[in-house]
Amino acid sequence: MENLKKRATFASKIGVVAAAAGSAIGLGNIWRFPSQTADSGGAIFILVYIGCILFFGIPLMVSEFLVGRASRANTAGAYHKLAPGTQWKWVGRLGVLTGFVIMGFYMVVCGWTLVYFFQSLSGHLSGVTDFTANFTALQDNHVKQIGWMIVFTFLTTFFILSGVKKGIERSAKILMPLLFLLLVILAIRAITLDGAVEGLNFLFKPDLAHVKPTVFLDAMGQSFFSLSIGMGCMVTYGSYFNDKTPLVKTSVQVSVLDTLVAVLAGMVIFPAAFALTANHGTIVDSLVAGGPGLLFITLPELFNQMPGSMIWSALFFCLLALAALTSTISLMEVVTVYIHEEYRIPRRSSTLLVAVGVIVLGVISSFSPSFFNFLDVSSAKFMLPIGGFFISLFVGWRLDRQLVYAQLTNEGALKFGVGFLKTYIFLLRYVAPIAILAIFIYGLAA
Repeated sequence: MENLKKRATFASKIGVVAAAAGSAIGLGNIWRFPSQTADSGGAIFILVYIGCILFFGIPLMVSEFLVGRASRANTAGAYHKLAPGTQWKWVGRLGVLTGFVIMGFYMVVCGWTLVYFFQSLSGHLSGVTDFTANFTALQDNHVKQIGWMIVFTFLTTFFILSGVKKGIERSAKILMPLLFLLLVILAIRAITLDGAVEGLNFLFKPDLAHVKPTVFLDAMGQSFFSLSIGMGCMVTYGSYFNDKTPLVKTSVQVSVLDTLVAVLAGMVIFPAAFALTANHGTIVDSLVAGGPGLLFITLPELFNQMPGSMIWSALFFCLLALAALTSTISLMEVVTVYIHEEYRIPRRSSTLLVAVGVIVLGVISSFSPSFFNFLDVSSAKFMLPIGGFFISLFVGWRLDRQLVYAQLTNEGALKFGVGFLKTYIFLLRYVAPIAILAIFIYGLAA
């Protein structure tokens, strides 16, 4: 058995940022952010979202990194180590459970991205006339759906089995630049379409007429969801940071990259939607609806109207698969390292055990849309807000101030004023919990 005391760390600064950004960047950036933007006043939502990232998202991400590095343990072990003899360990266990639950339905969606990628390459999508029927046929074909879900699960498992440096870090350093390259190529193609300007105006021009009363809550919810707050990923990755990794700077860099991907996704979707659709009211309704329908019905239909549709469709679904993979790697790592360290099961066996569990949940999700929705809703509306709420309380109220300051400054190597620390603690003690509680209540009422 491995010596658990010799814990792996990321080898480079680029690897740290790429891995953490890969965890944050996922399908939510590509289908959820554009939908929220379309539904909440375009640029106004983007500005409010950026504000939420600055005042809530980054402080909470710093907190998760801090807990991970200070403990050098898995998500559950981190709380147990930093607050021994207390019930805080249950917050970490909730993070592990959240990661596992999300994979139970997320892997099914990931399998869909592979199906559509190969349908694009084969020319099948270019011959489809009814994209709703095409997607419905995939959902009804349980053997095909489950088969591709298993393929994606074991693709994720391959990187986890390769370890922290050779698997997680190396994959992030390759996949993240490729993801950005594909996004830039698709964005350039979209904004050069005739009529694309209207889509860009819709995205970047403030529209007070379409601002919803709930825009602030929607933006906060999207910021937590997008940055992977409350699911144990950032605590786990933070435990692999070395003592010189600047936690605040890394959080800012990850948040900038995450937001950039979301905005670039909007620059792909909105210009293409407005350029290729005569009825703009109808396409706005489709954008607002978001979800799988946007990715697997609306957008393929739009790409099919473009010259060289096979190429652009294949690039888009390759992009989706890459974004999904960087997220599933971090989610599976959360659960794997928990089982490995807490139950002293070899890492390889832990990884395979998690993969089997995810496949079981995925099979049930494939056969039961209600179970799929249950996992989706319970994680998004309950588990993530609760996890974020308690991480803010833990760092803001429970952890020793000296430990927090030592982690933020890398034992004094980085210079932060007393005012910065007081502001950070104030946000965690009062502002973030109230904001998260508001999101939670809003989610229950929605």
